[in-house]
Amino acid sequence: MPKFTFNLPDIGEGIAEAEIVAWHVKVGDMIFEDQRLADMMTDKATVEMESPVTGVVTKVAGEAGDVIAIGAMLVEIEVAGEAKAEVAEATPLAPEPAASIVEDEIPHAPEPVSVAEVKPAPAAPAAEASGKVTASPAVRQRAKELGVDLTDVKAAGGHIRHADLDAFLSYGTQMGYRPAHATARRADEAVKVIGMRRRIADNMAASKRHIPHFTYVEEIDVTAIEAMRADLNANRGTKPKLTLLPLLIVAICKAIPQYPMMNARFDDEAGIVTRHGAVHLGMATQTDAGLMVPVIRDAQDRNIWQLATEITRLAEAARSGSATSEELSGSTLTITSLGALGGIATTPVINRPEVAIIGPNKIVERPMFVGDRIEARKLMNLSISCDHRVVDGWDAASYVQALKKLVETPVLLFAD
Repeated sequence: MPKFTFNLPDIGEGIAEAEIVAWHVKVGDMIFEDQRLADMMTDKATVEMESPVTGVVTKVAGEAGDVIAIGAMLVEIEVAGEAKAEVAEATPLAPEPAASIVEDEIPHAPEPVSVAEVKPAPAAPAAEASGKVTASPAVRQRAKELGVDLTDVKAAGGHIRHADLDAFLSYGTQMGYRPAHATARRADEAVKVIGMRRRIADNMAASKRHIPHFTYVEEIDVTAIEAMRADLNANRGTKPKLTLLPLLIVAICKAIPQYPMMNARFDDEAGIVTRHGAVHLGMATQTDAGLMVPVIRDAQDRNIWQLATEITRLAEAARSGSATSEELSGSTLTITSLGALGGIATTPVINRPEVAIIGPNKIVERPMFVGDRIEARKLMNLSISCDHRVVDGWDAASYVQALKKLVETPVLLFAD
């Protein structure tokens, strides 16, 4: 039977190779024309490859994570009937954009494992033949919490001490004993770093390798702006509900003209810093595929309601995988927030080649002196990481102080 060699086609201008992200077929599979074969990732997009013929897969180019050159064999297919050609090239589907990456991904907790309780097996002869044991109240309490039957514990002289309990636990673990309510041990798992996770790793390593970071953190009183936000939401009508983020973005943009070095990109190879007039604000967004950074274009020209709408639209596009390459590139400054997860402060990693990234943290309510009175105030730490090659510490601190003034006196956000 004739065989088709299915070569990796040119899937983008200037692209010399692509990474195998996932296979959807394996050797021996019967496949049909237009069936999805593999997902390939370049620096710019993830592309689905489809088969141009029907047949049986006889060879594949490699494993997920391998990099294949453009024009090289991707899949070999044995086809039934006469074949007019021996080499077929893929027609890629519409690309799914890759992301620019900002900071370390938040690890997700593993799914809980349901474990049946195991009764402890005797690890040694009982303390006394009669089954009666002696132990201090502290040892008995600890054994109770661990689910250990003290009659199973061997003790020199018959009186059980903490050391005897420790020895029993150590021996019992080796023999497969596990105290009641303990979490089951999980097997080690080797996870290949490929696809989006590889892009995140590469971008993070490049950013930390090339950029001398420094981070400045300031506490901001957000009581007034939070009260204003509540009033705006109560009277918003059909407008979108406001979070704090649109108001922070207005402050970020309003302070930029006085500190233009914060809204810049640094080409370190050419030795050129471009201070941008427009604020194209990257918005770090957690997705199932990893951290993505959709961009709010011309954020300085949008009001709070327009910003709220655009934030929602871009976040949904990133999470659904429908964001375009243009929506995921070209940012001049990035904001990243873990406020919903808590945390006192963050030290975010710069989205290279930008020179700064801003990180609002969680809001907490604490007592605070206001004049000679103590009041309950809502406080938030604001972090900023900067490229020390082009941003001085004084400039970063001054910019954050300007943000602090705008946020703590929110009427200034709407003053010309």
